[in-house]
Amino acid sequence: MFFGSIPALVTPFLRGRVDEDTFRELVEWQIKEGSSALVPCGTTGETPTLSHEEQHRLFKVTVEAARGRVPVIAGCGSNNTATCIEHLKAAKEAGADAALVVTGYYNKPSQGGLLAHFRALSEVSEMPIIIYNIPGRAVVDTSVETMAEMAKLPNIVGVKDATGNLGRVSAQRLACGEDFCQLSGNDETALGFNAMGGVGCISVSANVAPRLCSDFQKAMRERRWDDALKLQDRLYPLHVALFTDASPGPVKYALSRVRPGFSTELRLPMVDPSDASRRAVDQALEHAGLA
Repeated sequence: MFFGSIPALVTPFLRGRVDEDTFRELVEWQIKEGSSALVPCGTTGETPTLSHEEQHRLFKVTVEAARGRVPVIAGCGSNNTATCIEHLKAAKEAGADAALVVTGYYNKPSQGGLLAHFRALSEVSEMPIIIYNIPGRAVVDTSVETMAEMAKLPNIVGVKDATGNLGRVSAQRLACGEDFCQLSGNDETALGFNAMGGVGCISVSANVAPRLCSDFQKAMRERRWDDALKLQDRLYPLHVALFTDASPGPVKYALSRVRPGFSTELRLPMVDPSDASRRAVDQALEHAGLA
């Protein structure tokens, strides 16, 4: 259903407002460079700093800009189930193809609470839903057993797995079935993730290097593992550099290097990356042949 290189899109700002024109240009570039789908309003899109109106508007803008050429997976997560339902409705009305829903951050729900949350979402929306399991940010981990129960719900179709535990791919494949769509949430381990049964990556690095990330995923899909390893070596320093300071600061800086004129503006509490982070990005872009 979903596969390949899927950028978790940044949200461009200009003088405090969402820069829709630049965002549309970013979507067009991503599609031309081979991205397989698009995720607006994820973590990399600074969604916690967006109003609900801005978030829902970005759903619509992404769908309009994509023009049906690739699927749009709208970031609809919230630690409030009622708010998440509002986002799902807005995504559906905008014409999105699926929703990405993070587990209940901050609240630290039990496994029963996580299951009840996704069951409630499944009952009110027919959209395909991808679970976003990221314990490092949500401070709660969806267990394999809970994931298996979620997978039984008719429109829970897969997971963006950002646990960093590659063993989860095999465990979830056995528990949820081979058709359960497993997407990596970590660029640096996407090679091992796909080798163990994953089908793609919801990527930060693809914002900056969409063609290379697309070629990397295509090589794995075609079982050209030697080619994939070469691309992994080329991209790995970038994967690391983009997290040498709070994301998406380094990502926006990198975009300003590969797309001159791209604004590095962030919304508080995010601030510009450090000098050391920018140097790491510069070196990684040079290593990848992007600067």
